[in-house]
Amino acid sequence: MSDGSQPIVTRSSRTVYANPWLSVREDEITWPDGSPGIHAVMDKRPGALVVPYDGERITLVGMVKYPTRRFLWELPQGALDDREDASAEETARTELLEETGLRAGTLRHLGQLFYAPGILSQTCDVFLASDLTAGDAQPEETEVGLRTRAVTPSELDQLILSGEVADAATIAALHLVRVNGVQL
Repeated sequence: MSDGSQPIVTRSSRTVYANPWLSVREDEITWPDGSPGIHAVMDKRPGALVVPYDGERITLVGMVKYPTRRFLWELPQGALDDREDASAEETARTELLEETGLRAGTLRHLGQLFYAPGILSQTCDVFLASDLTAGDAQPEETEVGLRTRAVTPSELDQLILSGEVADAATIAALHLVRVNGVQL
């Protein structure tokens, strides 16, 4: 749909690539003004992102991100399991435990984001985790070199300004924290 007044019509759709984590399709469309177009779309299961905040520090995770070839810090996040009954809250709790070893006594839903709505259909539910209990991280096999780091909000701002935190979902989630009235 466009702004709701005129639909974008999908004339045809074909999958051009797929693996267990995502698929890429090419859609032939008709824009609201009647002109034809082609749009590439990546489809991926919805995700969940967690802002672990103990009242003083926010816990980040970091590792080398292959597409960028850079070590980057971000908030814990991951895609929902492909089970029918998988939930964003369950995924948030699982990612928090796997990546940081933390368990949340309280998990508050702050909103939903699109990771990259121009090319990616994936949404991301954002949660604030508090009443945290420490434990051992249990990273997945693909999370090679995963590190954790707890920072103050002002230290986090500096990491964003320096480019060490460059993940768009992380930066957007921090704004959701603030507009939901949470003082960092």
